[in-house]
Amino acid sequence: MKGLTITEKIFSDHVGKEARADSIIECDIDMVIANDITMPISIKSFKEAGAKKLARPKNFSLVMDHYIPAKDIQSANQARISRDFILEQDLENYFDERDMGIEHALIPEKGLVVSGDVIIGADSHTCTHGALGAFSTGMGSTDIAYAMITGKNWFKIPKSIKVVFSGKPQKMVGGKDLILEVIRQIGVDGALYKALEFTGEGIKHLSMDDRFSLCNMAIEAGAKNGIIAADDITKAFLEDRQKEVGLRSTPKYFYSDEDANYEQVLHIDLDKLEPLVAYPFLPSNGKSISEASKDSIKIDQAFIGSCTNGRLSDLKIASEILKGKKIDKRVRLIVTPGTQKIYKKAYELGYINDLLDAGALVSNPTCGACLGGYMGILGQGEKCISTTNRNFVGRMGDRTSEVYLANAAVVAASALSGVIKDPRI
Repeated sequence: MKGLTITEKIFSDHVGKEARADSIIECDIDMVIANDITMPISIKSFKEAGAKKLARPKNFSLVMDHYIPAKDIQSANQARISRDFILEQDLENYFDERDMGIEHALIPEKGLVVSGDVIIGADSHTCTHGALGAFSTGMGSTDIAYAMITGKNWFKIPKSIKVVFSGKPQKMVGGKDLILEVIRQIGVDGALYKALEFTGEGIKHLSMDDRFSLCNMAIEAGAKNGIIAADDITKAFLEDRQKEVGLRSTPKYFYSDEDANYEQVLHIDLDKLEPLVAYPFLPSNGKSISEASKDSIKIDQAFIGSCTNGRLSDLKIASEILKGKKIDKRVRLIVTPGTQKIYKKAYELGYINDLLDAGALVSNPTCGACLGGYMGILGQGEKCISTTNRNFVGRMGDRTSEVYLANAAVVAASALSGVIKDPRI
């Protein structure tokens, strides 16, 4: 019988026996993540089931990040449901306005997820945490309620697609471009209910920021999870978290067997990959920046942030491009750091001043603009170049608006010129 993939090995470890793809298993959850939008539904199901206490409170986190600070009365009342529940449960891993961040940037920063974990969240981009060598996936609010009550959940172990990155990322190419290329090649349903396992020599050239960005958008190819086996870069990140805030548990490192079974193997040469731009209205609608820059697409808004690209390296490259310059007078540039810590560090390093001097508006950490909630809504017919993860019809505002997905360098260069522009020129 063939060997096991990293995803199969993580589940095998959790159930105490060999667990292969297509098996249906129930296992303990190492971290459950909820937010201010999805949590109230989970709370309702939790209480309707007659539950009183979280089964594993230390393995549960609530991050208030979508409409925080509240944008209106409705969102304030929505947030209060979660806040009242947290007081009832005396939850330790609770993050609100005083210590806020976008959940998929904040949770790793706090040392709450580690290699070898099984992680679920009531948010589709929970797959971000696979960058640590963990199994991490999004679920519905009632699935989260089941985990709140039992500490466990049911899974059908996904088959795996192996993505092999060869070569080295070129100038201005980051994790966002790697995943946009994967989605461009296989489509938005090309990895439906599969594990996207990212491998190859190219991985060693990716920072943790790039790896989080890469795994974040696995869901945009339909994948159940994205995952990268831990290496020295991963271990250094976790050691840093251990020193600063402590880790929730001891990491476990798993690696796919050489003879593991894969549904498909995809090869991507990073030596030839350019920055990409995903045109409306699908993340799979990608064009190289060389092609996109020829289209002279005028933009009304540029956005840098979200759980995909709101990290320190994104703010750094944007500040380097914008320093000493002014954005186009027709463009609104909104920048959302992923967490308060990222915001503070960017300020200490001078990135925030560079962005402000260029004409950017820097907001608190929030998911608001990405989901078309607040802090950057698009009007009729407006076009936005954005580091977010989705560009569906009406995603960031009016249904006639358009969202173009790109990395932070492309967004910053485009904000300067007023049209989608190649940052390498």
